[in-house]
Amino acid sequence: MDFVGKRKWFFIFSTVVILVGIASMAISPRFKVGIDFEGGSAFSVSFIQDVDEDRMRYVMAELGHEQAVVQRVGDKGFLIRTTTLEGPGVDGGPSEREAIEGRLTGEFGEIATSELSAVSEVVAKETIRNAGIAVGVAALFIMAYISFAFRLMTNSFRLGVAAILAALHDVIITLGLFSILGKVIDLEVNAMFITGILAVVGYSVNDTIVVFDRIRENTARRVSREMGSTINISIMETLGRSLTTSITTMTVILALLLMGGGTIESLLYTLLIGVIVGTYSSIAIASQLLMVWEQGGWLPFLHKKEAGAEA
Repeated sequence: MDFVGKRKWFFIFSTVVILVGIASMAISPRFKVGIDFEGGSAFSVSFIQDVDEDRMRYVMAELGHEQAVVQRVGDKGFLIRTTTLEGPGVDGGPSEREAIEGRLTGEFGEIATSELSAVSEVVAKETIRNAGIAVGVAALFIMAYISFAFRLMTNSFRLGVAAILAALHDVIITLGLFSILGKVIDLEVNAMFITGILAVVGYSVNDTIVVFDRIRENTARRVSREMGSTINISIMETLGRSLTTSITTMTVILALLLMGGGTIESLLYTLLIGVIVGTYSSIAIASQLLMVWEQGGWLPFLHKKEAGAEA
């Protein structure tokens, strides 16, 4: 299969997907934001006897907290994140915490310990900012490492730039799909999503480096005089490995989703999308960007300059 010859269609497909995602993110609400980013209350509770996690979620939904994030802590404890719980009413009625504790006691028996604390959205924004900084710094180190590792190739820094652009492509598509899924199936963006995005970047770069390494080997062996042919041969030689790795990873992720991801649902969906898009970009984007750059097609005026020089 001539992957290099079809690069125009790969670029068109990616552009369409990215534009659809951007259009979704332009429509309010951009994402279905979880409690992690909206702020709320964190209710820590433990029981004398064992409690079923799914039953706990059902009870919280009955109490009007359908979006509550229920996470098991230890054998008999839970961390429940909800919207901000209200205090006692003006008529002297019980607070939301008291109402929840009363219902949980009636449903699951005596409560051993309980603690309520506030979850600030400022902390969430700080987490997003730190994650962005971490990705930016990591991108610079990745670019520097790839440039050094492939230093025997001409213009090795191009490989580093192409790998980062492919990773950025994957992140943008993942964000766009999450925006769409948030509107369609109420998929939340929360702290687990941020973790997943960082993993997607790593997976994308790793997959791309496998292809680039084969391009380096084939260039050294002079399997072809044409760069496009070398890239195409390299993609074909690594295609089986890339697909096998991706399918194996997706099988595990799908198994976790089917078994009930619960609190890590956002992470699993992010990884699933990231694995698919990352495999695609290593073949259809990163290598093709390298080919376009090698041909001097990044900037139109380069062609004009070259044409003028030849004249």
